[in-house]
Parts: sequence; C-alpha cells; structure tokens
Amino acid sequence: MERLTVKTAPIEGQKPGTSGLRKKTEVFMGQHYLENFVQAIWEGIGGARGKTLVLGGDGRYFNERAAQVILRMAAASGVAKVIVGQNALLSTPAASHLIRTRGTDGGIIMSASHNPGGPDEDFGIKFNTPNGGPAPEEVTTRIYEATKTIEAYEILETQDLDLNRLGETHLADMEVEVVDPVADYALLMENLFDFDAIRKLFDGGFTMRFDAMHAVTGPYAKAIFEDILGAPAGTVMNGEPKADFGGGHPDPNPHWAKALFNTLMDEGGPDFGAASDGDGDRNMILGRGTYVSPSDSLAVLAANAHVAPAYSGGLKGVARSMPTSGALDRVAKKMGLDCYETPTGWKFFGNLLDAGRATICGEESFGTSSDHVREKDGLWAVLLWLNILAKTGRSVREIMQDHWAEFGRIFYTRHDYEAVESDVASDLMDGLRARFDDLPGQSFAGRTVIGADEFAYDDPVDGSHAAGQGIRILFEDGGRIVFRLSGTGTAGATIRVYIEDATDDPARFGEDPQEALAPMIAAADEVAGLHARTGRTGPDVRS
Repeated sequence: MERLTVKTAPIEGQKPGTSGLRKKTEVFMGQHYLENFVQAIWEGIGGARGKTLVLGGDGRYFNERAAQVILRMAAASGVAKVIVGQNALLSTPAASHLIRTRGTDGGIIMSASHNPGGPDEDFGIKFNTPNGGPAPEEVTTRIYEATKTIEAYEILETQDLDLNRLGETHLADMEVEVVDPVADYALLMENLFDFDAIRKLFDGGFTMRFDAMHAVTGPYAKAIFEDILGAPAGTVMNGEPKADFGGGHPDPNPHWAKALFNTLMDEGGPDFGAASDGDGDRNMILGRGTYVSPSDSLAVLAANAHVAPAYSGGLKGVARSMPTSGALDRVAKKMGLDCYETPTGWKFFGNLLDAGRATICGEESFGTSSDHVREKDGLWAVLLWLNILAKTGRSVREIMQDHWAEFGRIFYTRHDYEAVESDVASDLMDGLRARFDDLPGQSFAGRTVIGADEFAYDDPVDGSHAAGQGIRILFEDGGRIVFRLSGTGTAGATIRVYIEDATDDPARFGEDPQEALAPMIAAADEVAGLHARTGRTGPDVRS
C-alpha cells in the first residue's frame, strides 16, 4: 500500500450546477477527471483530514469504480472515516439521512439523478453538507475555483475494498464502514408514517404497482412495500438496479414510465401506481385512470399531511420552486401557512427547513419532501400518499376531486425541448428579456399579458440573493408561462416551458390539462417563437 502524489493540471468545465457536476460517463472516466474534481471537493470544504463522510450512489455505470477511487483518495488525504452503502449504493434521501443521523461532515453522492446511465450516457457527483442537503453556492464556488488551480492530488495505490461485505474495515488509517443502504432509511419511514394503517390497506385487497425503473429504489421499495407493509410479491416492477437502468431513462414521468402509466390508465388497472428515478429523490403518482401532476401532488400532500403521525401537529410552513404551479399557494392561504417561492434547486429549501420555517417543500419536476431529510424523497411522497389513502378510505381520483372542490384547480404542464443548440436557447431567452417592457398589454392566442419579468430570490434566512432564475410571463385571469434553461442535462440545452391556468368552475375540473391549456400552449409558442427558433414542431417531453 503506497501513498502517491499525482501531478495534474486544471480541466475545463468542472463547474458544479444545481445538482453537482454532471457529464458524460466517458468524460468522468478520462485521465485525472474524477480525481481532479474530488480533490477540489476536499479543498472546497476546507480540507479532508480528520473528517467523517458518507459515500454512495445510484448504481449507474462507473458507480462502484468511482467509489473505489474516492475511498483511496479519502484515505490518502487523511479522512478519518467513510460510511459507504453496500456495493456503493445509497439513494440520495438515504444518504442525506445518514449524514444527518451520524453527524458526519457531509457526503459524496454519485448520481446523475434522472439522466440515463451507461458507458455512453451520464454520470455525476455532488457534495452534500453536514445538514444533509446539497452544497450551497458558496461551497460549490470554492470547489469550482479549486478545479481551476489544481496541481496535484493524493491517492493510495492498493487493492479494491470488498464493498459487498457489511461491517468495518480499514484502508490505511481510515476506517471504512459498509452499511445496509436500506435499513436506517426504512426505520425512518416507519417512524414517520402509520404503517399499521397501510398494512390494513393492503390486507383489504388494495392493489399497487411501483416502478423502480431498474434504479436504486428497487431494494428500498421491495423491503418497505412488500416485506414490511405486506404488499403482494410483484408489486415492485423493475426492482433490480442495473448499471444502464435496463436500457431505460430513469425519469418518473408519463413519457419514460409509459408501461406503468398505461397500466394505471386501464379500467382494470391497480388502485395506485408510483415510480421513482435513478437516485430515488423523485416520484410520479397515479391512481386508476388518474394522473396526478407533481404540482397537484405537492398541494394534496400539504393539505392532508396531518393524517400521518409525523405531521399530526400541523406544518410550520410550505415552500415551492418558482416554476411549480400556484396550487400550493391556495392550500397555504386557506390553512394560514407561510408559503415561500424559491428558485429551482433543492438547496434553496435547506435554509427554510433548517430555520423551522417550512415542513413540506416541492418542485414541479417530480420532487417533494419534508424536514425529515434535506433532499427530495420519492419513497417518502409515495408513503404519505398511501397513508392518506389508508386514513381517508378514498381513491386517488376522489381525493383529487375533493381537493379541487375545496381549492380550485390549476391546470399545469411542462414542455421540454431537449438538446437544443446552446446558442439558439440563449438567443430565445435573450429575446424575451429584451421585450419585458413591451409585452404587457399584448395578446397572444387570445390571452393578454399583464406582466413580464425574470425571477430573483432574496433568501429570508441568510439574505443571499439569486438572480436570473427564470422568465415569467403573466396573463390576465391567472394564466402564467415560465421559460427556463435546465441545468441537469449534459448535452446542449433543455428549454423548459411551464404553462398554467386557473379555474374555480367545477364544470371544468375534469378537463384534460393539455386541452384546457391549448390557448396558453399556443401563446407560449407565439410569444417566444419556440417552434421557429428551435426547428421543432413540438416538445420532446410533456409532463
């Protein structure tokens, strides 16, 4: 076992985004690329010596190889201990939970979330701070600055550790504890929810399908739904994690989880359906014949959370990302709760949660969670839905109808234009910015604009300012269109267009969102010239 100092040089493009650094897998596998970024993490957090860290990932291609490299670098840099998931697996919320309960100095999560995996697909790494949440901008900035000045990194030359064997071992002077990735997380869920009520639901013949999409939540879902709660074997679909996610795209939406979606839309389908993504932090909720939009799901969970033991005393407040629909705002207003609107990126919820200002947070991109961790948590959302179904005795469709009757309905959709040339996407956004003063009063597809701006956020806890967070076009009668460039892809740019319109007319509650939003969808194309600029006749993904 030899400790090596390896000379290197800066590599361009290692700037972390809202969810860490994501690149094509072959890029991460290039000479010094992974090592440079890990060394930059050490420098960005004030050094690695003496620290205790958590390590795990979603099992995608290069996951375990990267884990071995990170462990050898940690040992060479003086890390005191690393807690690593068995076979280097940990869902993102489970990693957040371990960081918090073990009181560690943070953790490294290897994932590109909902992006596809494989030798020709995507890989990613992010650092989570001691509160269990994604590193704030001040930390990612320090990491990025370190990538631009790096000259060397330290690593041990030694055999790989056996990450399949649970228990403690040593790598040089560093302790390595390999843990069951599911056990602690499952116990946390049991403490939050009424598992007895959910067991009775399944005992009564309630049927469910959960699509793990060959991603990390397969073992978690089997352990919780089938082994602990008593759902029949086979309730979990695609439950074996695979390095390439079975050739699929682990994004839980109607497009990529189409088999599950079609099963639930059938009249003879299961009572309930759900899916999660690559690293387990996102969720899609379905009932028989019913698709629940992420914005509506967030609002329903906030309105009904009190049925679960952990939230029986009420909520401290709620928060949503700016592109998420205003459905949550209506719930908060009626329940007398503070409601915060933040930029996209889970890290912006961290201060609110830590300060006790919010209990439940969510994003339109299929992410919801509470103050039990500092990440979005797909299985948590599914279990809260099950708890609500068990306590109310109502179907998903009935719950949605009751919700709209009480709070009104906001029709909502997101249209993604993927892998658009970066210059084209930037020009589109710049064109909209240049028209902020001229748009009010103009009509598009029969709808009149009343305001246009670019969202900025002043954090109410630490006073930090975040600008350039998405362009908002506001229409009369409550309509809204948001244009935003996504930071989660690895090729070109994704233009995300968020479209919503409100109604309090019960006769309209049952309308299909795409049909109800047809005028607003047409207005989005007209105001931005989407199809003309991108050369597309429509979005790649609708959700």
